[in-house]
Amino acid sequence: MMSFNPVKLSTDQVTLGVEAGVALITLNRPEQLNALTSQLISGLVEALAYVAETEAVSVAVLTGKGKAFSVGVDLKELTTDASMMSSDTLGLNGAIPRVVSQCPKPIIGAINGFAVTGGFELALYCDFLYAAESVKFADTHARVGLLPGWGLSQKLPRLIGINRARELSWSGNYFSAQQACEWGLVNKVFADDQLLDAALDMARQISTAIPDALYRIKAMMNEGWEMSLGEGLQMESERCIAYNSAYDLSVMEERLANLQRRARK
Repeated sequence: MMSFNPVKLSTDQVTLGVEAGVALITLNRPEQLNALTSQLISGLVEALAYVAETEAVSVAVLTGKGKAFSVGVDLKELTTDASMMSSDTLGLNGAIPRVVSQCPKPIIGAINGFAVTGGFELALYCDFLYAAESVKFADTHARVGLLPGWGLSQKLPRLIGINRARELSWSGNYFSAQQACEWGLVNKVFADDQLLDAALDMARQISTAIPDALYRIKAMMNEGWEMSLGEGLQMESERCIAYNSAYDLSVMEERLANLQRRARK
């Protein structure tokens, strides 16, 4: 485990640490299974904004403390805090969608325990997911009488197929990390005690890439995912010609030597 230097946030419901280009963001309400409150969401927005704006950070890992990644909205707070159901929180202009869309840095989800409903939606904001063997995913919006507001109804079918997404969202049934991996929702599954180390190791590897190219490739992939193939290819063509034609080839020899050293490891 890396030794992270803590970054002070305005709430203790989210913690942030930084070390060697990697940020570790942790949802920190373990006794409540990291249920989402307005304060937790505010802290997460603050942490992601820090990642986006800080040059010393090039990649982030998002995880939950304790027995869950997040079980979704705190239903107790929902009865007293109407802001959880407002446009300030939900929809494309909500706080989380806005800050994620403005973050050029890769975000790896290290999903532990339960990732349910709003917690499941939050996981889908990550660029890719690693999961612990014990993970249980579920979309229970239809069971509690709410609609997804962070993109689940559109992202999940695109990731695992429309028929699987219909079955899962309409039934509210749980499914395992291994099932999620077989469907392509999760990249890799690890023993519970190895999950975070594996995610941080991958984050360290990504952090050694050329930052400007890394961030541009992320943007191209994420924007292209919402386009037709033809539109995406055209976008890539225009950006690569503009960027690569201005590239400083004098640094290429050193970078190729670094690639060769990496291949020999």
